[in-house]
Amino acid sequence: MMAILNFSGAEYASRLGRVRSRMAEAGLDVLVITEPANIYYLSGYDAWSFYTVQALVIFQDVELPLWVGRLIDSATAHFTSYLPSDRIVPYPDAYVQAADRHASQFIADTILRELPSAKTVGVEMGAYYYTARDHAEFVKAMPNVRFKDAELLVNWVRFIKSAEEVAYMRQAGVITERMITRAVEVAAPGVRECDVAAAIYHAQMTGTDSFGGIPATSPPHMGFGARAREAHPIFSDRPIAANSVANIEISGCRLRYHAPMSRTIYFGKPPQSYRDLASHVIDGIDASLDVVRPGATCEEIESAWRKSLTIHGIEKDSRLGYSIGVAYTPTWGERTASIRRGDHTVLEAGVAFHLMAGLWLEDTGITITQSFVVTEDGYEPLTKSPRELIVKD
Repeated sequence: MMAILNFSGAEYASRLGRVRSRMAEAGLDVLVITEPANIYYLSGYDAWSFYTVQALVIFQDVELPLWVGRLIDSATAHFTSYLPSDRIVPYPDAYVQAADRHASQFIADTILRELPSAKTVGVEMGAYYYTARDHAEFVKAMPNVRFKDAELLVNWVRFIKSAEEVAYMRQAGVITERMITRAVEVAAPGVRECDVAAAIYHAQMTGTDSFGGIPATSPPHMGFGARAREAHPIFSDRPIAANSVANIEISGCRLRYHAPMSRTIYFGKPPQSYRDLASHVIDGIDASLDVVRPGATCEEIESAWRKSLTIHGIEKDSRLGYSIGVAYTPTWGERTASIRRGDHTVLEAGVAFHLMAGLWLEDTGITITQSFVVTEDGYEPLTKSPRELIVKD
């Protein structure tokens, strides 16, 4: 069976090489990866199977990793990864959600068979799908091994995108634009929120004539009316009210790569105070993007935003943005750099962010945002939709 790979063998080898360099710096003999995005990034393995225990095991002195997962998912490992059959190690279904055994025991035994002399093993302690039970069973099964927290080791390797990754994010951005276009076309007073969501989902999956989309890491965040004050609300079956606001945060997804965007729709005639709020937010985004270039820091971008908004008496307590790229549920954020005060991460060409200039105020909210990738001399927007308040009167 011929695997379908989204990147070249040389790119995967380069990624593994950079991970091993970081492993050496951390003194790791073995790295156990459980974050689905990291497994995908390093092997190509792609399935909605992360509700059960699965791992990609990287050895410092062995060329190829081991994929270890549920038996019924091993066919996907053959089909989507570059790993040969002898590096795909399935565990039987008796380990799945069983009271008397745990798949971490199986993974530990697999590691010790491959490298009996393993002394230091890195694990992703903060990964969403590495549970306290997973870790406890690992420690029990490998009593002579020292465990070190290697959370975000791979995430930081992912931080700088290759040209191929940026190309997929551009495609995701095209899908995002189609999603917001459909949302604006369908949304109107009297239309149910869920019908707007249905139009968004259709555009998300359909993509373009050249490439399709897949589900993003989360459903559309849609705050209608009074719920525009919330950051992550879900849509309902209530009809949209006249003279109201809708905040919509969405992302197209192309081969697990994301390019999120938020826009605000006003149904009716916005009061001047709300138009002014939108204008101030847009000015703040422009000021922030003017700072973006290799060598700038995340803090400097946030500082430009803050200076632009504070003259109008507006403050944003939450971070202004976060790094993006390849992602699985529950978030399209990479969990590395954030655009906020105190984050001194230096930008380089190839890093990508969602500039999340959302404001959730006491009586309303507004979300006009921009995803971008840093270039050699500035930035490239990943979505081209105008940064503006959308009015449907």
